[in-house]
Amino acid sequence: MVRPITDEPQESRLRKIIHIDMDAFYASVEQRDHPAYQGKPIVVGGRPEQRGAVAAASYEAREYGIHSALPARIAQQRCPHLIFVPPRFTVYRQISQHIREIFGRYTDCIEPLALDEAYLDVTDNKLGAASAMAMARAIRRAIYQETQLTASAGVSFNKFLAKIASGMNKPDGLYVIRPEQAADFVAALPIEKFHGIGKVTATKMHHLGIHTGADLRQWQETDLVQQFGKVGRFYYRVAQGQDDRPVNPNRVRKSVGAETSFAEDLRDLAEMEAVLAKLAQQVAYHLEKQQRGGYTLTLKVKYANYRQVTRSQTQTQALREAEALMALGQKLLHTHLEPEIAVRLLGLTVSNLEPLASQLEFVQLQLDL
Repeated sequence: MVRPITDEPQESRLRKIIHIDMDAFYASVEQRDHPAYQGKPIVVGGRPEQRGAVAAASYEAREYGIHSALPARIAQQRCPHLIFVPPRFTVYRQISQHIREIFGRYTDCIEPLALDEAYLDVTDNKLGAASAMAMARAIRRAIYQETQLTASAGVSFNKFLAKIASGMNKPDGLYVIRPEQAADFVAALPIEKFHGIGKVTATKMHHLGIHTGADLRQWQETDLVQQFGKVGRFYYRVAQGQDDRPVNPNRVRKSVGAETSFAEDLRDLAEMEAVLAKLAQQVAYHLEKQQRGGYTLTLKVKYANYRQVTRSQTQTQALREAEALMALGQKLLHTHLEPEIAVRLLGLTVSNLEPLASQLEFVQLQLDL
C-alpha cells in the first residue's frame, strides 16, 4: 500500500491535494434509482431518432466502446440492446450539492470542476488530520453511505498529479502519488494520459517523437512554446511533475453559452435565424442572472458531415441584451455559413466577461466602506 502524505517541515512543506471524481455519475444515479437498469448498459442523453449524443455511459456500456459525446446512433450500433435514459439535471444538481456538503466537512478550499468532480486542498483541514489519503478514504466512504454512489479519488501534492491519480483505479478507487514517486510516474505515463493533452495535440506530439512523459521531458521550454504556444510552458512543467496552480474556491466561469442540435438538418436560413434568436434569449437570461456582460461572441456551427467551425467577433461595448446577441450572431452566420451543406447544430457563446457597471459600483462601495 502506498504510504499517505504526511506533514513536512514548514520550510519544505508540500500541499495535500485530493481530486474526487464520481464514477459514471449521471448513469450511476439512474442505475441507483431504477433497479431495472442495474448491471445493464445504459446511457444518459438523447435518443438516436432525436439526433442526440451520449452525456454519460454506464461502465457496462463502456465495454462496447461507448463514451460521452458519442452520437447516439453510433452508440446504438455498437450495442443494439443499449438503454437510453433522458437526463434529470435537477436530481444530479441536488446530489452534487450534497456531495459538496460532505467536502465542506473537511475543508473550505474546494474547487468544483463540474457536478461530478472537484479539487480539495486539505493541507490545512478542519479536522487537523495529517493524512490526505485517510481523508480521501473517509470522503469516499461518506459519499457512498449517504448517496449509495461511488467516487474515485486521487491524492498528491499538486492538481495535475491528483487529477491523473483519480483515474488510475476507477471505478471506486483510490490512488496516491507521493513526491518521491512523481518523477518516475510521469516519465512512464503515455502522453495521451496527460490531463490537458487531447487527441489532436497527442497526435502532433507523436509526430514529434513524444510518446511518454520521459520523451516530453527531453524538450526545452522554448521549443515547446514554439510548437504549441503558451500552453507549452504548462507541458514543460508537468513533464517535471510540477504544477503550482492553487485550488481556487472562487473559480469564475469564463463564458456563457447555449447550443442546440436538430432532429432534421437545417438548410433554410430563416429557420437558422429563428434558432439563433432563441439561443440569444437563453444566453441573455443567464448573463442577466449573473449580472455580467461579455465583449466576445462566438458562433458555433456543426454541419451534417460533422465538420465543426467557430467564428468570433469582439465588440468595444459589453454584450448582454438578447437583441444585440441575436443581431451579431445572425451577422456571423450570414458572413460565414456554407449554404451548400446542411446544419445539424448551432450555438452562441459570450466570453471575455466582466461584471455589469452596477456590480462594479457595488464592489467599489464595499471597498470604500
